[in-house]
Amino acid sequence: MTSSRPYLIRALYEWIVDNNYTPHLLVNAEYDGVQVPKGFINDGQIVLNVSPSAVRYLQMDNASVTFEGRFGGVAHTLFIPCAAVLAIYARENGQGMVFDLEPPVIDEEDDSSPDDDDPSGGEPPRPSGRPSLKVVK
Repeated sequence: MTSSRPYLIRALYEWIVDNNYTPHLLVNAEYDGVQVPKGFINDGQIVLNVSPSAVRYLQMDNASVTFEGRFGGVAHTLFIPCAAVLAIYARENGQGMVFDLEPPVIDEEDDSSPDDDDPSGGEPPRPSGRPSLKVVK
């Protein structure tokens, strides 16, 4: 199933703009493929004003957010994979959505044969990086 993140980003962007607020993206600037002005990154993240009056050529598709913005008076073309978007919110009231960290998508071509020595007894492996629950008394 495809990620719901790009759909939510687009929907929240429209909702914020329709309510006459200023949409901002919080981006993981260290995510693979992110192209943003390096001088404006703080603690590995960058906050971007993506209001219609602040950017040009805004494109939001299922893979990325791209636009042209000005930083210190200099125009830059930005490329943000959707998985690098950590949050979208309205500057004025903070309403929006925060997303979980998403690992980079890796195209896996599984050429290996299944091991007969599988210690899990045929159970599918648990995805790494996902939370698990424990009963704590």
